[in-house]
Amino acid sequence: MKGKIEELTMTELNKSLTDTKIELRKERFKSVTSKVDNPKKIKGLKRHIARILTLKQEYDLGIRKSRG
Repeated sequence: MKGKIEELTMTELNKSLTDTKIELRKERFKSVTSKVDNPKKIKGLKRHIARILTLKQEYDLGIRKSRG
């Protein structure tokens, strides 16, 4: 998964970030209202968001070349 994220353009990163945040919100709501099937999924979603934000920051600072 990590390698696929690095190949995305900025617009794709923004869309992926939005989708992941929505999914995290749904999982958190589900964990509060009922029993969760996979409790590690929330942790994985948080890490995915952190990876995306790190890549966006690297593009902004010029550490990585922007793809779009």
